[in-house]
Parts: sequence; C-alpha cells; structure tokens
Amino acid sequence: MKLISELTSPYRENPTDYFVVQSSNPGVAVGFRKNGEKSTFAESPDKSLPIAFTPYTQRGITFSNRIFVSPMCMYSSQDGFLTNWHIAHYGGLALHSPGGITVEATAVTHHGRISINCSGLWKDEHIEPHRKVVEVVHSNNVKIGIQLVHSGRKGSSLPLWESRRGIADNSIGGWTDEVYGPSTTPFDQISADPLELSTEQIQEIILAFVDAAVRADKAGYDYIEVHGAHGYLLSSFLSPIVNQRTDNYGGSFTNRIRFLTEVVERVRNVFPEHKPIWVRLSCDEWVEGGWGLEESIKLARILKDIGVDLIDCSTGGVNNDQKIPAEPLFQVPYAQQVKEQADIATSAVGMITTPAEIEGILEAKQSDIVSLARQFLLEPSFVSRAAQELGVDIVYPNQY
Repeated sequence: MKLISELTSPYRENPTDYFVVQSSNPGVAVGFRKNGEKSTFAESPDKSLPIAFTPYTQRGITFSNRIFVSPMCMYSSQDGFLTNWHIAHYGGLALHSPGGITVEATAVTHHGRISINCSGLWKDEHIEPHRKVVEVVHSNNVKIGIQLVHSGRKGSSLPLWESRRGIADNSIGGWTDEVYGPSTTPFDQISADPLELSTEQIQEIILAFVDAAVRADKAGYDYIEVHGAHGYLLSSFLSPIVNQRTDNYGGSFTNRIRFLTEVVERVRNVFPEHKPIWVRLSCDEWVEGGWGLEESIKLARILKDIGVDLIDCSTGGVNNDQKIPAEPLFQVPYAQQVKEQADIATSAVGMITTPAEIEGILEAKQSDIVSLARQFLLEPSFVSRAAQELGVDIVYPNQY
C-alpha cells in the first residue's frame, strides 16, 4: 500500500483533490534502452540519440520526435462534420506518441470535398467538432495539423470502400454539376466533366482557403498543410498538361503556380505567425511533358519566400496516364532534392515502413521529418516499436 507521502501526483498535499495525471511528454526521448536495460543520457554520455527521436521545432511549435502521421481520408464525415470516429481515430493515434498528426484532406468549400463523406471546414459550425479532435490529441501532448484542400476535377466521388473510382451523383449527395478544374478535361472517363473556373470563382476559392485557415486556428490546430498534390484543384493548375488556360492562371510556369501562391500568401497573412504552414506537392506527374522535379524545386524556393515552412514531397495522382514505379522509398529522392536545392525543410513520405528506413533517411539528411500513412493504420504503436528497435527509452502515457 502506498502512503499519501509517496504519491508522485502534485495533489498529494490535498489527497481529496487527487485525480489521474497524464504523462507530460509522451514520445519524448529520455534515455537509451538495450536488452531491456534503460540508461539516462547522463549515464551514457558517449551515446548519441537517433535522429528520429530528436525534437523538431518550426516557428513556435516543437514536435517531440520526427515520425509523423500523414493525412489519410477517413470517409466518415456527414456534410463535412467530423464524427465520433475521428475522435477515436486521431485520439487513438495520439496515445502512441507520434511527433505530429496531420488531419485528413479537409474541404474549404462544399464542392471542394473529394467524396460525399469527406471532412470540411467551410462553415463556422464545423469548428466545434474539429476542436474536440484537437483537444483529445492535445490532451496527450501531441501536436496536430490539418490538410486543407479543394478536390477540383476529382470531386463528388464515393468512399473508397464503396468504389475505388465511382462517382456520387446528385441523388445521393454528390455535386456533379459543381465539379471544377482549370480546364474542362475530366480526370478519366468515369469522373465527372469539370467546369472551367472563372477568375471570379478562383478568387472565391482563395477566400475559402483563407476562411478555412482562420477556422483551423480557432479550432486549435498547430499547423496547416495546403494540399497542392495528387491532382486536386491547386495541383491540377500546376500541370502543363491538365491546365489548358490562356489567362493569368495558365500557360507559363509563373501563371500556372499563381493560384497556389496566392492561396499561400493569403493564408500566411491570417494564420498566426508562430504556427507553421506546409505545402504538399506532387513533385513528379510521372507523365512525359508533365510537371516534374525541376519545376517543384523552383516552386519550393518561391513558397519558402512567401512563408512556407516545409514541403511534403509526394508524387503522382495528377494524370490518369501516369506510370508510377512504386517501390519502397521511391519518393525519398524528391524530398532530398527539394531540401538541398530549395533550402527548405521537407517531409519524406510513401512506402516507408521500418524504423531503420526512417533513421537512414534522416541520417542522410534526405528530409527533416518522415510521414507514414498506411503503416500507422496497420500498427498504431509504430513509434513504440521504433523506439525499441533504435534503442531509445521514450515517455509513454501513464496508462500504457
């Protein structure tokens, strides 16, 4: 039996106020581990901490380690509203101490959703459900950001478990008459035929990104990721193949990046200075004559100058004719090239599945953080396994 004087809780002076105290810094490295034996940093001054478990700071936000949860659509919202599923999903991931969690692609307008069950932040009523998710994640002392998107010509789809390529017509809540793109070419033969955005509509969508960023801040998110990848609206404007416009938003490189850079500039103006802004890019369209690495590096330099803190380096999803040579770590060289040549922080993502791979990427300075998606669904406690395999003793939630 423990005496009151032996309690570690700060409430031992008044036991009637005692309640469960959560760990203050889950995921933070506090020492080393080998063969089940633990040692503090002071006890092992000759050892160096694996980079995966070193803290990472951007602006005023410090992440406990460099293993992040990548944004993944959950297809579990109704009219854009987050549900109890999201509280359980993101809260459960937070219990296992990733460096940060990026919430799924969240639409800035009702017609900016990818599917009829994707999340949204286009009206003030959406804020409170987001705040609940943020509070659950923050209660476990994990940082959380949100990916903002307009789906463009890939919108009005069905959840993946209903159909990998199916379109939701208006009778079940779709918006096939409000699917937009830079031009009128559909993504594929199954997708809805997009309407070409007018310059006035482009300005309306820019304002929608701004308003969504303000709501994200009100909900308590620590950072924003602007989705400029995978063939969604901002990404499709970048592509010289998809974007066939002849106005100020098409044609030259400067014109094709204009929509994205105007979004970023306006969002940076309203999002708190101490909070980072990231941009996800498809650094290669994987189609001859399409958007590629050289243009991505050039764009990354511009994005850095207007306030972007990190480029999340993905590829593909822009053109249905793509030929992606998918294999483990195949996108990592893009993160390295953007980091080195644009002098900006990057995240490596895509088919990264082992602690050794993560540490190798970070040791080689190929990226600043590493983001995992499906691996966290398969193994929510991945960070714990990574700590064990890399010989690190980390803080765990008291309950675990």
